[in-house]
Amino acid sequence: MTVAWVDASSGASGDLLLGALVGAGVPVEVLQAAVDAVAPEPVALRVEHVHRGGLAALRVHVDLTESHHHRTWRDVRTILDAAALDGRVRDLALAAFERLAVAEGVVHGADPETVHFHEVGALDAIADVVGVCAGFVHLGATPVTVSPVAVGSGTVRTTHGVLPVPPPAVAELLRGAPTHAGTVAMELCTPTGAALLTTLATAYGPQPPMVVESVGVGAGSRDPEGHANVLRLFVGVPAGTETGSTTAEPLLIETNIDDLDPRVWPAVIAALLEAGASDAWLTPILMKKGRPAHTLHALVEPARAAEVRTAIFRHTTTIGLREQPVSKHALEREMVEVEVDGRRIAVKLARQGDQVVNAQPEYDDVVRAAAALGRPVNDVLTAAQALCRALLGTTELGTGDGNP
Repeated sequence: MTVAWVDASSGASGDLLLGALVGAGVPVEVLQAAVDAVAPEPVALRVEHVHRGGLAALRVHVDLTESHHHRTWRDVRTILDAAALDGRVRDLALAAFERLAVAEGVVHGADPETVHFHEVGALDAIADVVGVCAGFVHLGATPVTVSPVAVGSGTVRTTHGVLPVPPPAVAELLRGAPTHAGTVAMELCTPTGAALLTTLATAYGPQPPMVVESVGVGAGSRDPEGHANVLRLFVGVPAGTETGSTTAEPLLIETNIDDLDPRVWPAVIAALLEAGASDAWLTPILMKKGRPAHTLHALVEPARAAEVRTAIFRHTTTIGLREQPVSKHALEREMVEVEVDGRRIAVKLARQGDQVVNAQPEYDDVVRAAAALGRPVNDVLTAAQALCRALLGTTELGTGDGNP
C-alpha cells in the first residue's frame, strides 16, 4: 500500500504538483505520454533544476504554441472522453475539470456546461491536470493526505480584471478544506491547483504516520524573497506496513446521501463494483429534520480506493466521504459445479480448514437454467440447493452431479 502526503503549506498549482511528482520518482515520460494522448495541439514537458527560497526543486515547464481557444467544460470533457488514456487517469481528470466547471459556474452564475474556462481551459491547464492525474495513478498512492492549503493574500490580475486573493473560484473550490493565507501577499493557490488537491485528497491534515521512501519538491515560476515557492510530496508506506509486514487492511468508504433519485442507486452500485469495490451496499437512515436518506458503503482494497472514490463523486450527489481501515476475516473459497436437468450451475464453496462449511449456487446461473428448462426459478434453486447440501462437510471435491 502506497500513501502520499502533499505539503501545500506554501501553495499549490499544476506546475508545482508536476515538479513534485517528478521529484518523487515519477518518470516525466509517464506524464508526457498522458499529455500527448489528450492535447489537441503539440505540448512538451521540460524539467529544470532550480532553487526556490534556498531549496533545490524541480520545475516542469509546459512548452506549447500560442493558443487562443477558450474551451468550455463540454469541450474539455469531449477531449478527455476521446483520448487514449488509462481509465483511472481519465476519471480523475474528469472529476478535477468538473469541479472547476461547477466552481466557475457558481462564481459567475452560469451553467457549468457552458462556462468558458479561459486560463483553466487552455492547453497548459489541460496538460497540468492530465499530467498530475497520471502521476498519482502511476504512484498508486492511496490514501492521499493534503496539508492545510496556503492561498495567499492581496490581489491578482485575471481575465476578469483585478480580483482579491484567494480568487473567487479558488475560494469556492476549497470550501470545506482547511486553508490559511500564508506568509506573502500574492496568489499562492491557483484554480487548477485547488481542483487537483480537492479531487486527489482523501484526508486533510499533518503528515500521517508513514515510512517515507521518496520526497519530491516542485517549484513554481516565481521566486519571491522570503518565501519558498514550492510544494512537497512525500511518498511511502503506512507505518507498520513496510516490507515484510502484513498486507494493508481493506478500506470502508461511506457517505450519507439524501438528495439522489432512488432509481439511480442500482447504477451507482454497479459503477462502484466496476471501479474495483469488492462489495457495495446501501443502508436506509433518518437524517436531521427527519429526512429519509441512505448511507452508501463500499469495501475496497487500498490500491483501488482512488478509483472508487472518483466513481462515487461522479455518480452521486455527495461532496464528501469518510473512510476507515477495517479488519476482515475471509474463508478460503473455490468454485465447483452441479447439474440440474443437464444444466450446469456454478457453486461457491467456503472452507474452514479442510472442511466445506458453506455451499451456495450462483443465482444468475439458476435463472439462466430455469429459463432454458422452462421451469420456475424457485424449483431450480431448490434442486441446486439440495445438491449443495450434499457437499457440506466434505474434504475431497469433484464436480457435483444430480437431477432431483
